[in-house]
Amino acid sequence: MTQHLSAAAMPHVPQFQQLTLQGADAEKFLQGQLTCDVTKLGLSYQAAAIGNLKGRIEFGIWIKKQAEQHYDVIISTDCSASLQAHLKKYGAFSKFTTSEPIAIYPCVLDDMPTFSHQDTYNTPENTQAWMHSSLAHGNYWIVAATQGEFQPQELRLHQRGGMDYDKGCYLGQEVIARIYFKSAPKAFLHYVQGSGNVPAAGEKLDKIQVVNAIADDQNIQGFKALVVARPEHLAESELTILELPTALQADVARPK
Repeated sequence: MTQHLSAAAMPHVPQFQQLTLQGADAEKFLQGQLTCDVTKLGLSYQAAAIGNLKGRIEFGIWIKKQAEQHYDVIISTDCSASLQAHLKKYGAFSKFTTSEPIAIYPCVLDDMPTFSHQDTYNTPENTQAWMHSSLAHGNYWIVAATQGEFQPQELRLHQRGGMDYDKGCYLGQEVIARIYFKSAPKAFLHYVQGSGNVPAAGEKLDKIQVVNAIADDQNIQGFKALVVARPEHLAESELTILELPTALQADVARPK
């Protein structure tokens, strides 16, 4: 039987906000920032990232094109202020406006993790369901503790349509492209089950780094998590590897 935990019993409950970018230069600006191809966005949320100069994810986001020159961006609430500062710094000479952040709620629709503005989804049960669904689908979320920790390929973002290697330059693109074309991440995203307390985002379990985790609703003494690890280190651990969706089971290296 599934247990419905209160917010107090869920120590790592995520919260999210939405920012809206509108204006004549919104698309051009975002194209020079995001890992995905902004010209291909539609009305469905696309996982994407803004990297830093080291090629690591500074802001993990979801984005959709609401209308012409109108883009909605979702980010973890604890990263919202730093994203706004980033947009102000890099967009100072571009013609677009950024809205004040508003709350948006994680939910599961048609068995997929997504977001809604409807207050009815603002419950611990819906957030818990979203977290479980997100872990099972490899839908990681970056929080303040994991900003700058992971490369996009390590999190399999390219296998989720969140990266485009032909779109041109963006922040961190040179490092990201070099890894993709000349090597491959040795550690990458896995979905696992473990025992003990729920680890925090960014916590290291020996040589394995946690991305996100939640209490296992089938085992109160255990947890499920998305982690970045080398396969050999996972094999040496006590964690059990669970299946990710088929698209995320492929080799993270570039197809030869």
